[in-house]
Formats: sequence, structure tokens, C-alpha cells
Amino acid sequence: MSTELLVEENSMDGSVGLVQTHSVQLFSPHHPLKLQGGQALPSVTVAYETYGELSPRKDNAIFVCHALTGDAHAAGYHQEHDRKPGWWDSFIGPGRGLDTSKYFVICANVIGGCQGTTGPTSIIPETGKPYALTFPFITVGDMVHVHYELCRHLGVNKLLSVIGGSLGGMQVLEWAARYPDSLDSAICLASAGKLAAQGIAFNAVGRRAIYADPNFQDGLYQLTGKVPQFGLALARMIAHITYLSEASIEKKFGRRLQSSEQLAYDLLRETEFQIESYLHYQGQRFVQRFDANSYLYLTRAMDYYDLADSASSPHHTNSLAEAFASTKAKFLIASYNTDWLFPTEQSRELVRELLKSKKQVTAVEFESPYGHDAFLIEIDQLQGLVKPFLERCYSEVQSKQ
Repeated sequence: MSTELLVEENSMDGSVGLVQTHSVQLFSPHHPLKLQGGQALPSVTVAYETYGELSPRKDNAIFVCHALTGDAHAAGYHQEHDRKPGWWDSFIGPGRGLDTSKYFVICANVIGGCQGTTGPTSIIPETGKPYALTFPFITVGDMVHVHYELCRHLGVNKLLSVIGGSLGGMQVLEWAARYPDSLDSAICLASAGKLAAQGIAFNAVGRRAIYADPNFQDGLYQLTGKVPQFGLALARMIAHITYLSEASIEKKFGRRLQSSEQLAYDLLRETEFQIESYLHYQGQRFVQRFDANSYLYLTRAMDYYDLADSASSPHHTNSLAEAFASTKAKFLIASYNTDWLFPTEQSRELVRELLKSKKQVTAVEFESPYGHDAFLIEIDQLQGLVKPFLERCYSEVQSKQ
């Protein structure tokens, strides 16, 4: 099948088709981005994409918050010959979970990222050199601050919904707490108000792998032309294990060998088992599309996030219930029974705190063999939950006008 036919068929079965990534500069030296860590940036370039049309009343906008290694390209194709569409293409489009025949969908790369938004790879105007590790520390709150300003730039002062999974789910919760009047609903998938110790531990090992790569050069590898590819690939391999479940790994790979029918008894053969080959492939692909310094910054932002801790949160609260006290948004919380990075118990805690704060909450635990990645894989069950939730929210919004 030709790639031209692939795009055409996808367009017919619900894809948004060909799309373009846009870029805008926000903030200024007179109104800089003041970061939670105390530093500031005089301007921020933000890469974003939009799908669908904004309604005349500007009441149908949905913001998609991407996960750790995602980007603004959530749906559609940049070119007719692209092999793959955006990372959530099966969920965004006419008739899909985020129905672009009804809603105006926005997705943007986070600050600190490496896909068009200002981050460690960006060039310092005064020196002509990349920020690298001189880039200021960024938090989940800073990510949301930038995206809130992007929405205002696009003429959207109130969102019908904010949706995201994993790190994206953290942003959803932060948005509801930080800008309580700016959204009608919040959809948090496979996430929580903080990362548990086990998640912090895996992030620490991944960062250590990057630091230990000889090509890392204290973060200045862009100047040498040698990327810390082995360290970054290893970090991805470690993280990818946490995205899967024991059941899914066993079913897909088991103890099957990659390219022979018997053990080689060779310590230097790195990919004897299929699972080893798969993880190496994931690591190699990741190095081709992601920056090591961005990985350090974004994983640390996840580590720091604790919405209920007044010491690390600008909301000056000591509980999740207090953090959500001011918002009138409706919440949809979804977890997965095989997700051990963000286990269901964290979602239950979140629901209990939302109920204490007298919020309207819909909560579901999905059964899935796919672990943490399930919200990106099992789209049909997710659409069955999200579509009616959004329809109810939008109907209520319209009835109040």
C-alpha cells in the first residue's frame, strides 16, 4: 500500500489529515516568565498544533497535555509520506474521543522540551550557544503557566476541558488548582498528584545512565557533536519497563530467543532474548528523536511535583482537597489495574480528596494487560468513557449561555 493511500484512508476513517506545527513567542523582557524555582525567562517560544475549529462562542476548546516524551504533534500527518501520524491520532479526529467535528483541540510541547518549545537545546541570544544545563529549573506548574498563556494568545479564556495522561495528567491537576476558573472539566488519565518513591527511583537511575555516558560532557555535548546516545538509550530502556506490565511482557515476549533456537552461552551477545532486542530498539529510536538534557529536566519536574505539599507547591495547601477548593470543574479520573507506575490506589486517593472538596467526580479503573501505556493503546474503551463525559459537559456549558 502506498503512503499516499495510507494518508487518504486514514483521513476517511477519522484522521484529521495533514496538519502543521505552529510556533509563537510568549512573554517579553518587560513581562518575563517567572519560574517557580525563582528564575525567569524573557521570552518563550512555544510549538503547538490545533485541530478542528473554534466555535463563535469560543466554548469548545480542549487542551491536550502530553506525557514525558510526547510533543505537540498529537494527531494527523505533517506530510503525505509520513509513516506514522501524531502520537494520539487514534483518539483525536472526527467522531473520535476528542471529536474535532465538535471541538477545537490544542496540543503544545512543554517548556523544557526539545520539539520546538524553549528548552535546554535552545540558543542563548547573547552567546549563540545552547542553554544546556544553564537552562533554569522548570516545574509542572511552569509548564501549565506557559500553556495557559498560549490559550490566552489563541483567544481561549476558558477551556471546555484539559486532558492528559502520566506527566500530562499531572498538568491537568495543576491546571485545575492553579487556574480554577479557566476550565469546565479535567480529565486525568494514569496519573496522580505526585510521583511515588518507586517512580522517583527509576527516574534517578535513568538520569545516572545519562550522566555516566562519556559523551555527556556536563551537558555540553551539543558543542562536541557527540550525543550521549548510550546513556540516553539506557535511560529509555529503564523507563520503558515501567510503562509495561508483567502480563504484557510475558505474553508478547516470554523467554523466546531473538534469532536462534538455543542459548549461545555468550556474555557479549546483548540481544539474545526477544525482550532484550525490543528494549534496545526502543532505546535506539528514542535517541533519534529526544534530547538528553530535556530528559533530565522533565524527569526532575515529575519528581518534584506534589500538589498537596505546600513546600513544593505555589498553592500553599496541605492537601489535595484544599488544592482543588476553588475550581468548579468536573473531574474524570481513569486508572489501569496493571499500571504500577501510577497505581490505582493513587487515583482512589485523588478521588477521595476531590469528594472532600465537594467536586463532581467520575472515576473508573480499567482492566488492561498493557500497564501504564494503556491510555495510549486501548483507545476504544477510553473513547467510550471520554466521549459521553465531554458531551455532558458541553451540553451544560451551552445550556448556561
